[in-house]
Amino acid sequence: MPNIKSAIKRVKVTKTKHMQNRMKKSELRTTLRSYREALDAKADNAELLLKDAIKKLDQAAAKRIIHKNAASRKKSQLMKAYKASV
Repeated sequence: MPNIKSAIKRVKVTKTKHMQNRMKKSELRTTLRSYREALDAKADNAELLLKDAIKKLDQAAAKRIIHKNAASRKKSQLMKAYKASV
């Protein structure tokens, strides 16, 4: 445990940010999974879930939770799967 006041604050801030990032990443994975399940089940709301998944990917890339190229790659894969199912 650090002794310097600013280092103590850094540890607290880092821990908080780490938990926020984990929460956002988990939310992103859940959104992607629900989209894939809807696509497999040929659900009517697949297009809405696709838009939501793309939005979440863009937000995660903007906050640097995932890399922007990874977000772009995932969006491409989602669109490819959607077009193949329609």
